[in-house]
Amino acid sequence: MAVEEFSMDDPNQLLEAASDFAYFPGVQNDAVVKDFLDRFPLPVIISALQTRGDVNGLANILVACLERIFKTNYGVSLIPQYLSFVQIGLKADSQAVKCLSCKTVYCLLENLNDNAISAAQLIIDNNIYPLLLDCLLNGNEQVTTASIEAIKKLAGTLKGMEIIFSADHNGNTQLGNLLAQCSSLGRVRVLSLIVKLFSVSPHVASVVYNSKLLSLLEAELSNTDDTLVTLSTLELIYELAEIQHGTEFLSGTSLLQLLSSIISNAAMDPIIRSRAMIISGRLLGKANIYKFIDKSCVRTIIFAIDGRLQSESLDSNECESALEALGQIGLCEYK
Repeated sequence: MAVEEFSMDDPNQLLEAASDFAYFPGVQNDAVVKDFLDRFPLPVIISALQTRGDVNGLANILVACLERIFKTNYGVSLIPQYLSFVQIGLKADSQAVKCLSCKTVYCLLENLNDNAISAAQLIIDNNIYPLLLDCLLNGNEQVTTASIEAIKKLAGTLKGMEIIFSADHNGNTQLGNLLAQCSSLGRVRVLSLIVKLFSVSPHVASVVYNSKLLSLLEAELSNTDDTLVTLSTLELIYELAEIQHGTEFLSGTSLLQLLSSIISNAAMDPIIRSRAMIISGRLLGKANIYKFIDKSCVRTIIFAIDGRLQSESLDSNECESALEALGQIGLCEYK
């Protein structure tokens, strides 16, 4: 069907074809994608998404359809021509469209096989990175996750690292400045991004460390006024503890001292103390931990946990966490 034969007043043909394409149970290869786009070119699909998205669930179907298209090599090869659509999508009111746009950026960075074009440079030239940060802060959970994945992929390139870890004339990183302006939820999201960036590779982790971005986690953990934020920060530190190449860098922070202070604080919420114990056990139970920290740090944590075990106010959950942490630390001695 030629483009001019498609009537925007009657999107049912596109709705039916896009639905069949989006929810086809098998793999959609380049030939199938090309055939579909010969019938319904991208400008037609994009126009329908922008102007007729409220018709019979058309928006969700088109989003699913485009997501499958951009996961193919042929679909990815078309993205550079439609980056203006990606920009608009990242600023859209629709969370589904925002999420699609973030995933499209990821697909571009992951799969573009064109030696003449740098995907990262395209992202930078089209000012897409700031829009990804906006999605991180203001999107729903799915949008936030998709934006983080796209930024992680960008961090895997030299050009991407330059923009992500850029600093002002005072040496303050862009992410640090962003966090300082955020609500509590926004701060947690920025910290989550930092942890995800740390996980990309040992090289990126060293850049995160040298940019003093881990100190933002320390600062957030030092401020225990907001229980939910503290718990969220602890979960991120737990995630850090699970990263294989993280031990060397974490030992250069004050996180262990902060965890010890939380465990020793009788006024702290027992749930927070319990999580601090579990995380301490994870960190100090690593086989190579003594290459990077002094045993006095381990003793400090053990004394803090033992102090809680001696407390009359200890509840069963906290006791279980304390014993689990000590068990992990003890196993490390014999590895």
